[in-house]
Amino acid sequence: MFVKPKTWCAVTCICVLLLTAGCQNEKAGDDFSITLRLSHVFNVNEELAQSIELVAERINKKTNGAVRVLTYPGGQIATYKDGVEMVVRGAHFISVEDPSYIGDYVPEFTALVGPMLYNNFDEYMALIKTPLVEGWLAKLEDKGIKVLSLQYIFGFRNLITDKVVTTPEDLRGVKLRTPGSKLFIKTLNAMGATATPLPWGETFSALQQGVVDGLEGSEFTNLGTKVYETGKKNVAFTNHFLGTCGVYISTDVWAKIPDKYQQIIQHEFAYEAEQMIAMLKGKHAQVIKDLEAQGVAFNHIDRDAFEQRTLSLYDGELPGVTVEMYNQIQAELEKIRAGASE
Repeated sequence: MFVKPKTWCAVTCICVLLLTAGCQNEKAGDDFSITLRLSHVFNVNEELAQSIELVAERINKKTNGAVRVLTYPGGQIATYKDGVEMVVRGAHFISVEDPSYIGDYVPEFTALVGPMLYNNFDEYMALIKTPLVEGWLAKLEDKGIKVLSLQYIFGFRNLITDKVVTTPEDLRGVKLRTPGSKLFIKTLNAMGATATPLPWGETFSALQQGVVDGLEGSEFTNLGTKVYETGKKNVAFTNHFLGTCGVYISTDVWAKIPDKYQQIIQHEFAYEAEQMIAMLKGKHAQVIKDLEAQGVAFNHIDRDAFEQRTLSLYDGELPGVTVEMYNQIQAELEKIRAGASE
C-alpha cells in the first residue's frame, strides 16, 4: 500500500510517541524494565531474521525480562530510512539496516559499504575493528546513534535477472529493483542498469507484472524468499555490495539501560553475528547447489569494467562521500590483505 509522504510522516511521529511512552515505569534500580521494538525487512525464513530472533530470546532470558526485545520482521513497522529516524528521535526502538542509512548522518558509513570494495567477509570484519572505523562510530554517537553491531553479514549481493549479464552494456535498459538507499540507486545506475526503488513487499508483484526486470540480492535471500519462482533465474556474480546490516539504538535510550544489561545486549548481538557468519561460510556452497536444482544459472563478469563504472561514486556522486574516504578504506584493506597473506 502506498502512503503519501505527509501521511507517513504523521504515522511515524505517532509511532515515536507510542514507542517512547512504552516504558514509563523504568527505574535505575533492580526494578528497571524497558521494552524495545526491533524492526527489519528480512523474511522470517531468512538466516538474518532467525539470528535476530535468537538474540531477542536470549536478551529477554538473561535479563530476566528487564529488557524485552519485540521483533518485527518483514517490514511490519518502520524500516530503512524511517527506522533510523525513529532511533534518532529517541524512540524505544532498534533499527537493523544497511549501514548506508546511517551514512545519511555520517557519510563515511556510506563509503564503508560502497561498491566493489571487498573480496570476502573477513576483510570487512577486520576493517570495522580498525581505529579508522572506531573514529567514525564516535562521530555517529554525536548524532544520537549508538551502533550495537556492524557485522550482520548476509552474503554478497548479485544481480538476479532473466538474462546473462557479463558487462555493463548488458544492463542497458534493464530495470532493477533496489532499496530506497541513494547508495543502491546510484550504484545500479552507474553499473548500467535503471535502478527502480521499491519496498520489498512490492517486489514480487513488480517482477511478475514486468514493472522491473530483476533485482539484486544474495543467494541466501534468493533461496529463502524463492525469488527464482518469479522466473528470474540468471545470477551474475557481480558481488557489487557486501550485504551487511548494522544494529542501531538511540544513545539516549542506551544511556537509560543499566551497565549490566548493556553488556548482555552487546554480547548477544556480537555473538550471534559471529555465529551467522560462520554459518554462511559453511552453507554457501550448498545454497548454490539448491538454487541450481531450481534451474538457477550463475555466471562471472568483467569485474574491471564494473569497477571503473562505479569509481565515480566516491568522487562527489554520493552525498558527503569523498575520494579521501575511499583512499582511507583502500589503505586499510591493503594492510589487512598483506597481513592475511603472511
